[in-house]
Amino acid sequence: MDDTVTDGEVRRRVENFLGGRPIPAPGDEDGRLTFLRARFDAGLAWVHHPVGLGGLAGPRELQPLVDALFAAAGAPDNTPRRIGIGLGMAAPTILRHGTAAQRERFLRPLWTGEQIWCQLFSEPGAGSDLAAVATRAVRDGDGWLVGGQKVWTSMAHRARWGILLARTDPDVPKHRGMTYFVCDMHAPGVEVRPLRQLTGEAEFNEVFLTEVRLGDELRLGEVGQGWAVAQTTLMNERVAIGGAPVPREGGLVGILADAWREHPELRTPALHDELLRLWVRAEAARLTGVRLRQQLAAGQPGPEGSAVKLSFATLAQQLSSLEVELLGEAGLRHDSWEFSRPDVVDFTGRGATYRYLRARGNSIEGGTSEILRNIIAERVLGLPAEPRVDLDLAWKDLPR
Repeated sequence: MDDTVTDGEVRRRVENFLGGRPIPAPGDEDGRLTFLRARFDAGLAWVHHPVGLGGLAGPRELQPLVDALFAAAGAPDNTPRRIGIGLGMAAPTILRHGTAAQRERFLRPLWTGEQIWCQLFSEPGAGSDLAAVATRAVRDGDGWLVGGQKVWTSMAHRARWGILLARTDPDVPKHRGMTYFVCDMHAPGVEVRPLRQLTGEAEFNEVFLTEVRLGDELRLGEVGQGWAVAQTTLMNERVAIGGAPVPREGGLVGILADAWREHPELRTPALHDELLRLWVRAEAARLTGVRLRQQLAAGQPGPEGSAVKLSFATLAQQLSSLEVELLGEAGLRHDSWEFSRPDVVDFTGRGATYRYLRARGNSIEGGTSEILRNIIAERVLGLPAEPRVDLDLAWKDLPR
Protein backbone atom coordinates (compact mmCIF):
# COMPACT_ATOMS: atom_id res chain seq x y z
CA MET A 1 0.00 0.00 0.00
CA ASP A 2 1.26 3.47 -0.90
CA ASP A 3 1.28 5.60 2.28
CA THR A 4 1.55 8.79 0.22
CA VAL A 5 -2.02 8.32 -1.02
CA THR A 6 -3.76 10.39 1.65
CA ASP A 7 -7.07 12.17 1.97
CA GLY A 8 -5.50 15.39 0.70
CA GLU A 9 -3.76 13.65 -2.20
CA VAL A 10 -6.99 12.01 -3.31
CA ARG A 11 -8.83 15.33 -3.18
CA ARG A 12 -6.11 16.93 -5.28
CA ARG A 13 -6.20 14.16 -7.87
CA VAL A 14 -9.99 14.29 -8.19
CA GLU A 15 -9.94 18.09 -8.46
CA ASN A 16 -7.30 17.95 -11.19
CA PHE A 17 -9.21 15.24 -13.03
CA LEU A 18 -12.50 17.14 -12.97
CA GLY A 19 -10.80 20.37 -13.94
CA GLY A 20 -9.35 18.80 -17.06
CA ARG A 21 -12.53 17.49 -18.69
CA PRO A 22 -16.20 18.39 -18.95
CA ILE A 23 -18.87 16.31 -17.23
CA PRO A 24 -20.99 14.61 -19.90
CA ALA A 25 -24.60 15.64 -20.18
CA PRO A 26 -27.33 13.23 -19.04
CA GLY A 27 -28.12 10.80 -21.83
CA ASP A 28 -24.72 11.19 -23.50
CA GLU A 29 -23.66 7.54 -23.29
CA ASP A 30 -20.54 7.99 -25.41
CA GLY A 31 -19.41 10.86 -23.21
CA ARG A 32 -20.25 8.88 -20.08
CA LEU A 33 -18.18 5.91 -21.20
CA THR A 34 -15.25 8.12 -22.19
CA PHE A 35 -15.40 9.79 -18.77
CA LEU A 36 -15.47 6.48 -16.89
CA ARG A 37 -12.58 5.07 -18.91
CA ALA A 38 -10.52 8.14 -18.12
CA ARG A 39 -11.39 7.88 -14.42
CA PHE A 40 -10.24 4.25 -14.41
CA ASP A 41 -6.98 5.16 -16.15
CA ALA A 42 -6.38 7.94 -13.62
CA GLY A 43 -6.51 5.42 -10.77
CA LEU A 44 -9.76 6.80 -9.38
CA ALA A 45 -11.95 3.73 -9.94
CA TRP A 46 -10.71 1.42 -7.15
CA VAL A 47 -8.29 3.42 -5.01
CA HIS A 48 -6.87 0.27 -3.39
CA HIS A 49 -6.09 -1.47 -6.71
CA PRO A 50 -2.56 -1.38 -8.13
CA VAL A 51 -1.51 1.50 -10.35
CA GLY A 52 -2.54 0.73 -13.92
CA LEU A 53 -5.51 -1.38 -12.83
CA GLY A 54 -7.87 1.40 -11.84
CA GLY A 55 -6.19 2.30 -8.57
CA LEU A 56 -3.45 4.16 -6.73
CA ALA A 57 -2.35 1.31 -4.42
CA GLY A 58 -3.82 3.41 -1.61
CA PRO A 59 -5.96 2.49 1.41
CA ARG A 60 -9.41 1.08 0.64
CA GLU A 61 -11.06 3.39 3.18
CA LEU A 62 -10.50 6.36 0.84
CA GLN A 63 -12.92 4.93 -1.75
CA PRO A 64 -16.05 6.50 -0.22
CA LEU A 65 -14.34 9.90 -0.36
CA VAL A 66 -13.54 9.48 -4.06
CA ASP A 67 -17.08 8.40 -4.88
CA ALA A 68 -18.56 11.28 -2.86
CA LEU A 69 -16.38 13.87 -4.62
CA PHE A 70 -17.42 12.65 -8.05
CA ALA A 71 -21.09 12.49 -7.01
CA ALA A 72 -20.96 16.05 -5.63
CA ALA A 73 -19.60 17.25 -8.97
CA GLY A 74 -22.50 15.64 -10.83
CA ALA A 75 -20.23 13.12 -12.56
CA PRO A 76 -21.73 9.90 -13.95
CA ASP A 77 -21.18 6.67 -12.08
CA ASN A 78 -20.88 3.14 -13.44
CA THR A 79 -24.40 2.11 -12.33
CA PRO A 80 -23.10 -0.29 -9.67
CA ARG A 81 -26.41 -2.07 -9.13
CA ARG A 82 -26.36 -3.14 -12.78
CA ILE A 83 -22.85 -4.60 -12.56
CA GLY A 84 -22.84 -5.83 -8.97
CA ILE A 85 -21.69 -9.37 -9.79
CA GLY A 86 -18.72 -8.04 -11.71
CA LEU A 87 -17.77 -5.50 -9.04
CA GLY A 88 -18.41 -7.62 -5.97
CA MET A 89 -17.36 -11.09 -7.14
CA ALA A 90 -15.47 -11.24 -10.43
CA ALA A 91 -13.17 -8.25 -9.89
CA PRO A 92 -11.67 -9.27 -6.52
CA THR A 93 -11.21 -12.83 -7.79
CA ILE A 94 -9.45 -11.70 -10.98
CA LEU A 95 -7.30 -9.27 -9.01
CA ARG A 96 -6.12 -11.97 -6.60
CA HIS A 97 -5.85 -15.01 -8.87
CA GLY A 98 -5.67 -13.66 -12.41
CA THR A 99 -2.59 -13.28 -14.58
CA ALA A 100 -1.33 -9.86 -15.58
CA ALA A 101 -2.93 -10.35 -19.00
CA GLN A 102 -6.29 -11.30 -17.46
CA ARG A 103 -6.29 -8.28 -15.16
CA GLU A 104 -5.44 -6.01 -18.07
CA ARG A 105 -8.13 -7.57 -20.26
CA PHE A 106 -11.07 -7.74 -17.89
CA LEU A 107 -10.93 -5.18 -15.09
CA ARG A 108 -11.36 -1.93 -17.05
CA PRO A 109 -14.48 -2.87 -19.08
CA LEU A 110 -15.88 -4.57 -15.99
CA TRP A 111 -15.63 -1.39 -13.92
CA THR A 112 -16.93 0.93 -16.62
CA GLY A 113 -19.96 -1.32 -17.12
CA GLU A 114 -19.14 -2.10 -20.74
CA GLN A 115 -19.21 -5.81 -19.93
CA ILE A 116 -21.70 -7.37 -17.51
CA TRP A 117 -20.77 -10.50 -15.59
CA CYS A 118 -22.73 -13.43 -14.17
CA GLN A 119 -21.86 -16.31 -11.83
CA LEU A 120 -21.96 -19.90 -13.10
CA PHE A 121 -21.67 -21.84 -9.84
CA SER A 122 -24.94 -23.47 -8.70
CA GLU A 123 -26.33 -26.54 -10.45
CA PRO A 124 -29.57 -28.52 -10.15
CA GLY A 125 -27.68 -31.22 -8.23
CA ALA A 126 -25.16 -28.96 -6.49
CA GLY A 127 -26.74 -25.95 -4.88
CA SER A 128 -25.90 -25.87 -1.20
CA ASP A 129 -23.04 -28.33 -1.74
CA LEU A 130 -21.06 -26.31 -4.28
CA ALA A 131 -18.18 -28.80 -4.20
CA ALA A 132 -20.46 -31.37 -5.85
CA VAL A 133 -20.63 -29.54 -9.20
CA ALA A 134 -20.89 -31.90 -12.16
CA THR A 135 -20.27 -29.53 -15.07
CA ARG A 136 -17.20 -31.00 -16.81
CA ALA A 137 -14.27 -29.26 -18.44
CA VAL A 138 -12.11 -31.61 -20.52
CA ARG A 139 -8.76 -30.80 -22.11
CA ASP A 140 -8.96 -30.34 -25.86
CA GLY A 141 -5.71 -29.32 -27.47
CA ASP A 142 -4.74 -25.88 -26.17
CA GLY A 143 -8.15 -25.30 -24.63
CA TRP A 144 -11.09 -26.91 -22.86
CA LEU A 145 -14.50 -28.29 -23.81
CA VAL A 146 -17.16 -27.54 -21.19
CA GLY A 147 -20.49 -29.31 -20.79
CA GLY A 148 -23.15 -29.13 -18.11
CA GLN A 149 -25.97 -27.06 -16.64
CA LYS A 150 -25.98 -24.12 -14.25
CA VAL A 151 -29.00 -22.66 -12.47
CA TRP A 152 -30.12 -19.53 -10.56
CA THR A 153 -27.75 -17.49 -12.72
CA SER A 154 -28.65 -13.86 -12.12
CA MET A 155 -28.35 -11.55 -15.13
CA ALA A 156 -27.05 -14.28 -17.46
CA HIS A 157 -29.36 -12.85 -20.12
CA ARG A 158 -27.36 -9.59 -20.06
CA ALA A 159 -23.90 -10.98 -19.34
CA ARG A 160 -20.87 -10.91 -21.61
CA TRP A 161 -18.74 -13.03 -19.26
CA GLY A 162 -19.38 -15.55 -16.51
CA ILE A 163 -17.25 -16.85 -13.66
CA LEU A 164 -17.45 -20.63 -14.01
CA LEU A 165 -16.61 -23.51 -11.68
CA ALA A 166 -16.21 -26.83 -13.49
CA ARG A 167 -14.92 -30.31 -12.70
CA THR A 168 -11.68 -31.23 -14.42
CA ASP A 169 -10.78 -34.40 -12.49
CA PRO A 170 -13.54 -36.78 -11.33
CA ASP A 171 -11.02 -39.25 -9.87
CA VAL A 172 -10.11 -37.17 -6.80
CA PRO A 173 -12.24 -35.95 -3.85
CA LYS A 174 -14.78 -33.33 -4.80
CA HIS A 175 -12.98 -30.28 -3.38
CA ARG A 176 -9.75 -31.06 -5.26
CA GLY A 177 -10.96 -31.79 -8.77
CA MET A 178 -12.35 -28.43 -9.86
CA THR A 179 -10.95 -25.60 -11.96
CA TYR A 180 -12.12 -22.02 -12.26
CA PHE A 181 -12.73 -20.39 -15.66
CA VAL A 182 -13.97 -17.21 -17.23
CA CYS A 183 -16.75 -18.27 -19.60
CA ASP A 184 -17.52 -16.44 -22.81
CA MET A 185 -21.32 -16.10 -22.66
CA HIS A 186 -21.41 -15.45 -26.42
CA ALA A 187 -19.53 -18.63 -27.28
CA PRO A 188 -21.23 -21.34 -29.38
CA GLY A 189 -22.98 -23.86 -27.14
CA VAL A 190 -24.02 -21.40 -24.41
CA GLU A 191 -27.81 -21.27 -24.05
CA VAL A 192 -29.56 -19.04 -21.51
CA ARG A 193 -33.17 -19.79 -20.54
CA PRO A 194 -35.26 -17.61 -18.20
CA LEU A 195 -36.53 -18.82 -14.84
CA ARG A 196 -39.70 -16.95 -13.98
CA GLN A 197 -39.88 -15.97 -10.32
CA LEU A 198 -42.60 -15.19 -7.78
CA THR A 199 -42.44 -11.53 -8.81
CA GLY A 200 -43.35 -12.35 -12.41
CA GLU A 201 -39.97 -11.43 -13.82
CA ALA A 202 -36.96 -13.55 -14.78
CA GLU A 203 -33.90 -12.08 -13.16
CA PHE A 204 -32.63 -15.65 -12.68
CA ASN A 205 -31.76 -18.01 -15.51
CA GLU A 206 -30.62 -21.54 -16.20
CA VAL A 207 -27.61 -21.89 -18.47
CA PHE A 208 -26.89 -24.92 -20.62
CA LEU A 209 -23.29 -25.49 -21.75
CA THR A 210 -22.91 -27.85 -24.69
CA GLU A 211 -19.37 -28.47 -25.94
CA VAL A 212 -18.42 -24.88 -25.16
CA ARG A 213 -14.81 -24.28 -26.15
CA LEU A 214 -12.78 -22.07 -23.83
CA GLY A 215 -9.15 -21.21 -24.43
CA ASP A 216 -6.70 -21.95 -21.64
CA GLU A 217 -6.13 -18.20 -21.31
CA LEU A 218 -9.63 -18.12 -19.78
CA ARG A 219 -8.59 -20.42 -16.92
CA LEU A 220 -8.31 -18.49 -13.63
CA GLY A 221 -5.83 -20.05 -11.23
CA GLU A 222 -4.17 -23.45 -11.46
CA VAL A 223 -5.83 -26.61 -12.74
CA GLY A 224 -7.49 -28.40 -9.82
CA GLN A 225 -7.40 -25.30 -7.59
CA GLY A 226 -10.91 -24.10 -8.43
CA TRP A 227 -12.23 -24.54 -4.90
CA ALA A 228 -9.59 -22.21 -3.46
CA VAL A 229 -10.29 -19.60 -6.14
CA ALA A 230 -14.04 -19.95 -5.57
CA GLN A 231 -13.59 -19.19 -1.87
CA THR A 232 -12.33 -15.72 -2.81
CA THR A 233 -15.46 -15.21 -4.88
CA LEU A 234 -17.82 -16.49 -2.19
CA MET A 235 -16.31 -14.47 0.66
CA ASN A 236 -16.47 -11.29 -1.40
CA GLU A 237 -19.99 -12.12 -2.59
CA ARG A 238 -21.31 -12.31 0.97
CA VAL A 239 -19.75 -8.98 1.88
CA ALA A 240 -21.13 -7.45 -1.33
CA ILE A 241 -24.66 -8.69 -0.58
CA GLY A 242 -24.84 -8.16 3.16
CA GLY A 243 -22.20 -5.55 3.92
CA ALA A 244 -22.83 -2.87 1.31
CA PRO A 245 -22.54 0.65 2.77
CA VAL A 246 -25.88 2.28 3.63
CA PRO A 247 -26.67 5.44 5.58
CA ARG A 248 -28.45 5.35 8.92
CA GLU A 249 -32.10 4.39 8.35
CA GLY A 250 -31.23 3.52 4.75
CA GLY A 251 -32.44 0.65 2.63
CA LEU A 252 -35.51 -1.36 3.58
CA VAL A 253 -35.71 -0.08 7.17
CA GLY A 254 -35.91 3.46 5.81
CA ILE A 255 -38.77 2.51 3.48
CA LEU A 256 -40.58 0.88 6.40
CA ALA A 257 -40.03 3.89 8.67
CA ASP A 258 -41.37 6.24 5.97
CA ALA A 259 -44.50 4.09 5.63
CA TRP A 260 -44.98 4.26 9.39
CA ARG A 261 -44.76 8.06 9.40
CA GLU A 262 -47.05 8.45 6.39
CA HIS A 263 -49.85 6.18 7.64
CA PRO A 264 -50.69 6.96 11.29
CA GLU A 265 -54.10 5.37 10.82
CA LEU A 266 -52.47 1.96 10.37
CA ARG A 267 -50.40 2.02 13.55
CA THR A 268 -50.93 -0.34 16.46
CA PRO A 269 -48.89 -0.82 19.65
CA ALA A 270 -47.80 -4.26 18.44
CA LEU A 271 -46.60 -2.92 15.09
CA HIS A 272 -44.81 -0.09 16.90
CA ASP A 273 -42.89 -2.54 19.07
CA GLU A 274 -41.97 -4.69 16.07
CA LEU A 275 -40.78 -1.66 14.09
CA LEU A 276 -38.52 -0.54 16.95
CA ARG A 277 -37.09 -4.04 17.32
CA LEU A 278 -36.26 -4.27 13.61
CA TRP A 279 -34.90 -0.72 13.50
CA VAL A 280 -32.41 -1.56 16.26
CA ARG A 281 -31.42 -4.79 14.49
CA ALA A 282 -30.96 -2.96 11.20
CA GLU A 283 -28.75 -0.34 12.86
CA ALA A 284 -26.66 -3.04 14.54
CA ALA A 285 -26.28 -4.81 11.19
CA ARG A 286 -25.27 -1.54 9.51
CA LEU A 287 -22.58 -0.84 12.09
CA THR A 288 -21.33 -4.42 11.84
CA GLY A 289 -21.01 -3.89 8.08
CA VAL A 290 -18.88 -0.81 8.76
CA ARG A 291 -16.55 -2.88 10.94
CA LEU A 292 -16.41 -5.63 8.35
CA ARG A 293 -15.39 -3.20 5.62
CA GLN A 294 -12.67 -1.86 7.92
CA GLN A 295 -11.34 -5.40 8.28
CA LEU A 296 -11.62 -5.87 4.54
CA ALA A 297 -9.40 -2.82 4.06
CA ALA A 298 -6.62 -4.70 5.82
CA GLY A 299 -6.85 -7.86 3.69
CA GLN A 300 -9.18 -10.50 2.31
CA PRO A 301 -12.65 -10.99 3.81
CA GLY A 302 -13.03 -13.86 6.21
CA PRO A 303 -15.91 -16.07 7.36
CA GLU A 304 -17.40 -13.13 9.29
CA GLY A 305 -18.96 -12.04 6.01
CA SER A 306 -21.26 -15.05 6.29
CA ALA A 307 -22.75 -13.60 9.49
CA VAL A 308 -23.40 -10.24 7.84
CA LYS A 309 -25.04 -11.86 4.83
CA LEU A 310 -27.17 -14.11 7.08
CA SER A 311 -28.31 -11.10 9.07
CA PHE A 312 -29.10 -9.19 5.87
CA ALA A 313 -31.28 -12.00 4.51
CA THR A 314 -33.22 -12.42 7.76
CA LEU A 315 -33.75 -8.69 8.18
CA ALA A 316 -34.87 -8.18 4.57
CA GLN A 317 -37.58 -10.80 4.98
CA GLN A 318 -38.75 -9.47 8.34
CA LEU A 319 -38.76 -5.83 7.21
CA SER A 320 -40.63 -6.55 3.99
CA SER A 321 -43.16 -8.69 5.86
CA LEU A 322 -43.81 -5.91 8.36
CA GLU A 323 -44.20 -3.37 5.55
CA VAL A 324 -46.89 -5.50 3.88
CA GLU A 325 -48.65 -5.95 7.23
CA LEU A 326 -48.47 -2.23 8.00
CA LEU A 327 -49.94 -1.20 4.64
CA GLY A 328 -52.87 -3.61 4.88
CA GLU A 329 -54.77 -4.09 1.61
CA ALA A 330 -52.48 -1.67 -0.23
CA GLY A 331 -49.51 -3.86 0.64
CA LEU A 332 -51.00 -6.75 -1.31
CA ARG A 333 -51.21 -4.92 -4.64
CA HIS A 334 -48.24 -6.07 -6.72
CA ASP A 335 -47.24 -3.47 -9.32
CA SER A 336 -46.99 -5.95 -12.19
CA TRP A 337 -47.14 -9.68 -12.83
CA GLU A 338 -46.05 -9.27 -16.45
CA PHE A 339 -43.08 -11.33 -17.57
CA SER A 340 -39.90 -9.26 -17.92
CA ARG A 341 -36.13 -9.72 -17.92
CA PRO A 342 -34.76 -6.86 -15.82
CA ASP A 343 -31.41 -5.11 -15.98
CA VAL A 344 -31.14 -4.62 -12.21
CA VAL A 345 -32.68 -5.87 -8.98
CA ASP A 346 -34.45 -2.77 -7.67
CA PHE A 347 -35.70 -3.15 -4.11
CA THR A 348 -36.22 0.54 -3.39
CA GLY A 349 -37.94 1.53 -6.63
CA ARG A 350 -40.66 -1.11 -6.52
CA GLY A 351 -43.75 -1.75 -4.42
CA ALA A 352 -44.10 -3.44 -1.04
CA THR A 353 -45.35 -6.72 -2.50
CA TYR A 354 -42.36 -6.93 -4.85
CA ARG A 355 -40.01 -6.46 -1.91
CA TYR A 356 -41.86 -9.10 0.11
CA LEU A 357 -41.72 -11.68 -2.70
CA ARG A 358 -38.16 -10.93 -3.84
CA ALA A 359 -36.78 -11.06 -0.29
CA ARG A 360 -37.62 -14.78 -0.19
CA GLY A 361 -34.58 -15.30 -2.40
CA ASN A 362 -32.22 -13.49 -0.03
CA SER A 363 -31.85 -16.60 2.12
CA ILE A 364 -30.80 -18.65 -0.93
CA GLU A 365 -28.55 -16.42 -3.06
CA GLY A 366 -24.96 -15.95 -1.97
CA GLY A 367 -25.08 -19.11 0.13
CA THR A 368 -28.17 -20.54 1.81
CA SER A 369 -28.83 -19.47 5.38
CA GLU A 370 -28.39 -23.09 6.52
CA ILE A 371 -24.90 -23.32 5.00
CA LEU A 372 -23.95 -19.91 6.41
CA ARG A 373 -24.94 -21.05 9.90
CA ASN A 374 -22.61 -24.03 9.50
CA ILE A 375 -19.76 -21.74 8.42
CA ILE A 376 -20.33 -19.41 11.36
CA ALA A 377 -20.52 -22.32 13.81
CA GLU A 378 -17.36 -24.03 12.57
CA ARG A 379 -15.12 -21.21 11.37
CA VAL A 380 -16.13 -18.29 13.60
CA LEU A 381 -17.31 -19.93 16.83
CA GLY A 382 -15.01 -22.95 16.62
CA LEU A 383 -17.76 -25.51 17.22
CA PRO A 384 -17.27 -29.14 16.14
CA ALA A 385 -17.82 -29.73 12.43
CA GLU A 386 -20.72 -31.76 11.14
CA PRO A 387 -19.79 -35.37 10.33
CA ARG A 388 -18.78 -35.69 6.67
CA VAL A 389 -18.26 -39.09 5.09
CA ASP A 390 -17.49 -37.96 1.55
CA LEU A 391 -14.33 -35.90 1.99
CA ASP A 392 -11.93 -38.68 0.97
CA LEU A 393 -14.05 -40.30 -1.74
CA ALA A 394 -13.41 -39.67 -5.40
CA TRP A 395 -16.13 -37.48 -6.88
CA LYS A 396 -17.09 -40.16 -9.41
CA ASP A 397 -17.87 -42.56 -6.53
CA LEU A 398 -20.23 -40.22 -4.68
CA PRO A 399 -23.92 -41.21 -4.67
CA ARG A 400 -26.05 -38.91 -6.78
